[in-house]
Amino acid sequence: MSATLPILRIPVGIVVERRKMASPWGDFIWRSAAVLPDKPDTKPWTILREQGGTTWFYAGSATVDLYVSETARYRDNVASGAPSIWVVLSPSGGPWPYAIAAATADPAEGEGFTEAADNLVEAVPMPEAVREVIESFIAEHHVEREFVKRERRRANPEALARGRHEGGKND
Repeated sequence: MSATLPILRIPVGIVVERRKMASPWGDFIWRSAAVLPDKPDTKPWTILREQGGTTWFYAGSATVDLYVSETARYRDNVASGAPSIWVVLSPSGGPWPYAIAAATADPAEGEGFTEAADNLVEAVPMPEAVREVIESFIAEHHVEREFVKRERRRANPEALARGRHEGGKND
């Protein structure tokens, strides 16, 4: 995530799936199942549908924040053929086992959330209406930046020959 404030915030709703496990190690598997293109007027953790051993909940709302500095990543996501929103669920001490921690259109930010082992991070299909807003944002704010390859400093053979080590002492 960029250190600057977002230029645009897109409200979305998050649908979470709870599936019955056939395992002695747990009762359910939880995962993000869908992103809704707006924040519905529904209470969080409302059951949307039950079928077999699977229940879908409206888990609550989030915002997809867009930053000018990340337009290249949004562009790559939208152009991927399978545009996604990464939804992050974190363990909760409340009545439900997970809480919505974040939703992002930036693949790198989504991947970064996987570093916390307890988070459930799922890339779910991006709704068409959200994709259109993101494409407009890219068209308005993206500036192509030239890639500049950094030159490495050359090793000093004289310093290497003298056997200088870190700290400047000889052996």
